[in-house]
Amino acid sequence: MSDEDERLSFKEMCARFDVTPRTLRYYEYIELLSPEREGRARFYHSRDIARMTLILRGRRWGFGLEEIRQWLQIYDQKGNEAQMQAWVELADRQIGVLTTELEQTKEALAELQATRDGVAKTLNGSKGN
Repeated sequence: MSDEDERLSFKEMCARFDVTPRTLRYYEYIELLSPEREGRARFYHSRDIARMTLILRGRRWGFGLEEIRQWLQIYDQKGNEAQMQAWVELADRQIGVLTTELEQTKEALAELQATRDGVAKTLNGSKGN
């Protein structure tokens, strides 16, 4: 079976991507995924498997689900090149957001370390009395 013919059950999809059934059902509900249905069973093909990979990457990089949904729709509506252009713009914006957050985190870490060191020094000084 080639990758294009790959078909995963609901349970296999959850296991492959280490997501809960609730998460997978929610992604279907908000139309990020559209599995094939056979009775009550759901089956995911290569398109949904690829989309799930992109969704989880996007979440890891801090994108909201609505941003991801809109970005995935660009492929369906306008094709690959338009989607790639939108991706570059989204990535540029998110790189700025993450860079700002990283700087804020570095500042908070330095302040926490300094406060911790000051308290530890005071604590060690009071043990000597």
